[in-house]
Formats: sequence, structure tokens, C-alpha cells
Amino acid sequence: MPGRSNLEMSQHQVTPWIDTPISRTYSGLMHTNAGDGTASINLLRKLIAFPTVSRDSNLELIHFVRDLLAEQGAVVRLTYDDEKRKANLFATLGPSDEPGIVLSGHTDVVPVDGQAWDSNPFDLVERGGRLYGRGAADMKGFIAVALALAPEIAGRRLKVPLHFAFSYDEEVGCTGVGHLISDLAHAGIKPLSCIVGEPTLMQPVIAHKGKHSYRCTVRGYSCHSAYAPQGVNAVEAAAEAVAFLKGMARGYRDRGPYDHAFDVAHTTVQTGIIAGGTALNIVPQDCVFEFEFRHLPGDDPAAMLAEFQQYIKTRLEPEMHAVHPDTGFSIAPLGLLPPLHNGPEAEIVGLAQELSGNTQICKVSFGTEAAHFQNAGIPAVVCGPGSIEQAHKVNEFVTVEQLMLCEQFMRRLADRICISKS
Repeated sequence: MPGRSNLEMSQHQVTPWIDTPISRTYSGLMHTNAGDGTASINLLRKLIAFPTVSRDSNLELIHFVRDLLAEQGAVVRLTYDDEKRKANLFATLGPSDEPGIVLSGHTDVVPVDGQAWDSNPFDLVERGGRLYGRGAADMKGFIAVALALAPEIAGRRLKVPLHFAFSYDEEVGCTGVGHLISDLAHAGIKPLSCIVGEPTLMQPVIAHKGKHSYRCTVRGYSCHSAYAPQGVNAVEAAAEAVAFLKGMARGYRDRGPYDHAFDVAHTTVQTGIIAGGTALNIVPQDCVFEFEFRHLPGDDPAAMLAEFQQYIKTRLEPEMHAVHPDTGFSIAPLGLLPPLHNGPEAEIVGLAQELSGNTQICKVSFGTEAAHFQNAGIPAVVCGPGSIEQAHKVNEFVTVEQLMLCEQFMRRLADRICISKS
């Protein structure tokens, strides 16, 4: 058989994987009794046991999934980060000369630090029809169902390919999926559409807000606090800036514009982190805070940032410069997530409604990788098991019922894209 080949693309390693030996220890996880959910739960248990917090590597999980899908005849591509500590996986079942449907999910999870769980968060526990574990809802439940149904789908003749796209670092800015999408373009792979399985209670989501986040660094001028007027207090300047952001937030809350199809109907502004100062008797020289705009698809985040910058330039910095010229503000972008927006008449929306058996559609405030696929010309929708209200929380869970609904979704998809019936 041919050996493993390697190529470099945009400083991120891409490996079309073909012939790595398969660990037969995993193969038993893939045998499914149609409709009983055992395979999905077993795979979810295995996936949660990989502690793929964003700050850590996800390679062990990715290699596990690679072996599972390769055993079903999938052709697998891996794209790595610069340090080769993390990887995206893109796998294809079925013909390679037709545009196919992508099942997309992220493999990273948020930390459990400071959360008092009732059980080990990386050991799946079932209680009262709920499956507890970090990532159970966000979003290893969807990945587990997709993998559990892969043998069933692979055993039928596919008319069009089914793709699996599993990324790294979604929770810290959707950084991994960009490399995956770039690799697809480089390889000439253009999927027909994409379903992102973030937790939506299996209700099709046609739109979500965009998110722009920033780090603001305030440079003051230090002195003894007994002579505070001779210094520039960076913490106080930052506080005034944060208060202005809070005023912007109130304006959007009170005056809109509104889109009541969203679960939060208006654009939001939020400061999440602030740090500064060294001692109470020292006028602080430095302060740093981080803030974000989560905007409706029709709002302009550049205009929002410009409004904030204008306030700083005209109201805060002149007073600071009057004391010392080397003071002021600097703002650097942290991350950019574009909004997702589909019309209810879009073909991908109709597909999600058909597969979910749910004619209702909704819009959400949290961001997903669907927007990146959409911006790359791959129509995308969000639909997956579990509730976003469980995401990032202590005792995160997905219900068995939701996994079963997701299995029904996958089987309807198989009926649509396969020639033979199960």
C-alpha cells in the first residue's frame, strides 16, 4: 500500500492519511443495533474521556477518530497547527467526484477549572436519562452520533459523498476551522453544504450573531498616590472607557435595532476581563481589559468600534496627554466571527427541516463555525443534540432522548444520499 504522504500549505501541515494501522480495540464501538443508541453512548463515553480542553492537544482524539473512519473506508485528511499539537480532521465516505454534505463539529471543550462537578467531568455518567460530562452537549454528542452511524451509512451505496469535519480551537476563536477550509480549497474539494451540530435541541438554526472581540491596553503615568493629580491613573481611565461600553450596551438594549427571532433580540456589548495596578498607594501605570461586540447580522461592528475610539480620542486622551504625552489607549483585535444568515427559503434550511422533522427555525446569539463555511461558499445551517444552556456549565449534560433524535436525523440523511435502503 502507498505510504503516508506529507505536504505543507500556508504553514499548516496537511496529511492525506490512507494506511495507518487500525487499532481493532476500537472496532467494537462501531457496531450499532439500529435505533437503540448504544453505539452513540459508547462513543460519547470514549470521546469525553479525551480531555481536549482548548489549551491542550486534541491529537489523541483525532487519531482515534481517524482510525474509526478509515476502518469504514473513509479517506482522511489532517491539518495541523504550527506546533503540531492539534489537528483538524476531514474525512470522506463515498464518491470523491461529487459535491457532498459535511457534518461538522469542534473537538475542543472549555476548561472545568473552578467548577464543582458532582462526578469526574471526563468520565461519562448516566443519571435519569441524562449523560453528564464535559463536552456532552458542546459538542461531542453530535460527533458521537455521526461516528456511530458511519458504519451503517458506509454499508450502503452513497450517491454523493458524506464528509466529516472535526476541528480544533473553536472555543478560543474558531481558529482551527479556517485552516481546514483553506486546505479544502487547496485540494479542490467543494462540498455541497454543511450541517454544524452545535446544541440546538435538534431545531434548525438559520442565523447567529457575529462576534468581534478586542484587547484594550491603557498606558498611564505612575506616581505616589498622595500626589495623584500629577499622575495618570490607567485603571480610572479604563473604568471610564468600560462605562462608555456599558452605555453602548444599554443603548442597543433600549433602542435596538431588534430582531425578535433571535433569543437575545439586540446587539450586545460586554467587558469580560480587566486587570491593572500594583498597590493602593501607587497611581497605576497600566491597565488591560477585553471586550466584545455580539452583533446582529445587520449591524456594523466597525462602526461600533469607531464610536468607542472616538470617545477615547475626544474625551479621555486629551486629559491624559495634558499630564504626560506618553499616555493613552491602544486597541488590538482578539478574534472575529462573522454572522451567519440564511433566508428561510434556503435549500440547506429545507434540508435541515426535513432531516430533523422540525419545521420551526430559529436564530441564536452564540457563534459557530457555520459562518466560516458559509463565507467560503458552502451553505451552512446549525442543528444538533442538546441545549446551549448546558454548554460551559458545571455538570454539563445531553439527554439520551436528544441523541436518539440526532440518530433519526442521521438515518434520514442516509436515506437521502444513499441508493440502497437500510
